[in-house]
Amino acid sequence: MIITKQYRCIHSASCICTKGHLSEDVIFLLLQHLNWNPKIIATLSCVCKWFDDLVKRVLWKEFCRTRAPKMMHDLQSSGSHSVDGNWSALGKLLIYCSGCKKDGLFNKIQIPGHFAHRTRFSRTSGKSFLLPNCRTDVLYVSDPCEHLDQGEEGDVGFFRGVFKSFATSKVRKMLIRRGAKFHESEFCPYCKAKLWSMLQAKMIPQSASCRLGAYEDCIEYFVCLNGHVLGVCTLLPLSDSEEVSELD
Repeated sequence: MIITKQYRCIHSASCICTKGHLSEDVIFLLLQHLNWNPKIIATLSCVCKWFDDLVKRVLWKEFCRTRAPKMMHDLQSSGSHSVDGNWSALGKLLIYCSGCKKDGLFNKIQIPGHFAHRTRFSRTSGKSFLLPNCRTDVLYVSDPCEHLDQGEEGDVGFFRGVFKSFATSKVRKMLIRRGAKFHESEFCPYCKAKLWSMLQAKMIPQSASCRLGAYEDCIEYFVCLNGHVLGVCTLLPLSDSEEVSELD
């Protein structure tokens, strides 16, 4: 891959590497050899403005393309060379369960965010989260990240996802038409954009709880201006036969 060179120095004044550092090509090859390790990519972004620019412009994009190639190809198939909300936000969404802080988006529970190294995103599952007249939209949704035995809340599942071309989606048009309000104090944990509540807009179909294996009245999710989705549900208990199957 040919990497576009930066001809204007964007180091900060206090940067310790202004006298020289590895070229973009060498860093690219090094991260490729390390299979685009997200922790190393995140660490590099903290070095200085030059590294932060390289990480946002190249490394997170390659990370996303490597981890979910078919999904990334689909998200870009509309002709855009970027994605809504930038590559670093999408990279974080792929591997990070945001959890929830007390008095945050999901008021009753407090579960810290964490890396979720193996997550499956499905376009087919995404259709279950859309009202019938919005199902021409493309939405990728993850399997729920399970947090079991959360006291009165029972077994809690967090899920996340992303819309393709959200700016032109039917979901966005419907939210605006229904006069949906942004959350007053919370923002998307992936891109810091404002959030709409799909529950308040009455846009969560019954099929969403069926897909998640959750109680119908215990599911809520938000979508941000860039089309990132985050939600929570209370999972149904496994039957005895399912428990045996899990153990096998």
